[in-house]
Amino acid sequence: MTDTTTAPHPTRVPTPRATPARRASGWLSAHPRFRLAFLLSAPLFWLGVVYIVALVLLLVTAFWKVDTFTGEIITEWTFDNIVTVLTGALYQTVTLRTVGVALLVTVIDVAIALPIAFYMAKVATPRAQRFLVIAILMPLWASYLVKAYAWRSVLSQEGILEWLLTPFGLHTPGYGLTATVITLSYLWLPYVILPIYAGLERVPDSLLEASADLGGKTWRTLASVVLPLAFPAIIAGTIFSFSLSLGDYITVNIVGGANQMLGNLVYTNVGAANNLPLAAAIALIPIVIIFGYLALVRRTGALNNL
Repeated sequence: MTDTTTAPHPTRVPTPRATPARRASGWLSAHPRFRLAFLLSAPLFWLGVVYIVALVLLLVTAFWKVDTFTGEIITEWTFDNIVTVLTGALYQTVTLRTVGVALLVTVIDVAIALPIAFYMAKVATPRAQRFLVIAILMPLWASYLVKAYAWRSVLSQEGILEWLLTPFGLHTPGYGLTATVITLSYLWLPYVILPIYAGLERVPDSLLEASADLGGKTWRTLASVVLPLAFPAIIAGTIFSFSLSLGDYITVNIVGGANQMLGNLVYTNVGAANNLPLAAAIALIPIVIIFGYLALVRRTGALNNL
C-alpha cells in the first residue's frame, strides 16, 4: 500500500536585508586591519588632542610674555623666558636637585623591586604569587594625598618613626629632601615592581637550571642570565619612577620642607605669580629631560623587546 501523505513544506527563512550597517560589518570582518584601525581611531584621536596638542600649546606659550602692569598674556614671540630659565641660577639649582632626586628614587626602587619581583616570578608558589600581586596593587587603591600625608605623620618629630628610633639614640630626618626621596620611593615602587615581575616571569626556568648544571653560582646566574634578560623590564620600571618623580610637586609641598623642585616652580608661576609663559618655559625642562632619557634608552636597544 502506497503512502500518499506528503511531507510538510519547509519554511523558508527570509534572507536578511543588506542594510548599509550589515555591509559595513561584513567588510570590516573581512579586513581585520581596518577593523583594528577603526577601533583605535577614537582613543588615538583623544590622545592626540589631549597630549600632543597640549604639548604644542605649552611650547608656544613659552615664547609669549606677560604684561607687568596688567598681568595679561601678550602673544608676541620672545626668547626671554627660555633665556631666563637657562641662565638663572635658581632654575639651574632646582633642575639639578630635581634630577638628583629622580635618579635616587629610581635607584632605590630598582634595588627594592628586583628581589621582590624575582621571588614572585621564580620562587613563590602560584597562590603566593597572586597574594603578592594583590598586596602590591593595594596601595594603588589608596589616595595619593592620603599616602603622602601618612608619610608626613611618620617622619614628623612626634611620629612613630621618632618613637622607634629614640631608644637607640637616633632621630628622624624630618622634612626635607630625605623625606621627599623616601615618600616618592614608596609611591612609585609598585610601578617598578610590576614591569620587572612581568619581565622575569618570561625568563625560562630551563635557563636557570642549565646555569646551575654548568656550575653557575647564584650571583653568577643572576648577573649573567637573569639580569640581561630582565634588562628591558628594568628599564621600563625606571621610566615610570624617573618620569613621575621628575614632575612631582605635591609630595615636595607636603614633606619636602623649604626645598623646591621643577614642579613647584611651575605651580608657583601658574598660581601665585600668574606668569603662565614662564611656567611653560620651566615645564619644558622635565619634558626635554625625559625625552632625552627615552632617546638614550632606545639607543641601548633596551626597549626593543618590551
